[in-house]
Amino acid sequence: MYVLIVVIICSLVLAMLVWNVYFRVKVFKAYKELIKNRVEFGASHIFNKEKMEKEIMPKYPQHRDKIETFVGNLRNSIRMASVIIALITLFVAFLMFYPDAWK
Repeated sequence: MYVLIVVIICSLVLAMLVWNVYFRVKVFKAYKELIKNRVEFGASHIFNKEKMEKEIMPKYPQHRDKIETFVGNLRNSIRMASVIIALITLFVAFLMFYPDAWK
């Protein structure tokens, strides 16, 4: 059972790395387009949909799709990384606090 948990942890770390690279490529493609078109907004806009809709979208209506793609991919990347890190932490905690239970 101990080996199974270690394999699960390693798989989750690998999944997080692959997921991170995948979304990083997607985010950088969208980011490159936004920079090329001089679309500017801050981190507060990324995490607050209302603020984004009210302040940024009216300024750049022609780039709405790219902005939504960029923000959506960034949010998904952060959300999935958080879930995977929480799972890794949970499995490692079980290994640390209950080492005899896995033998």
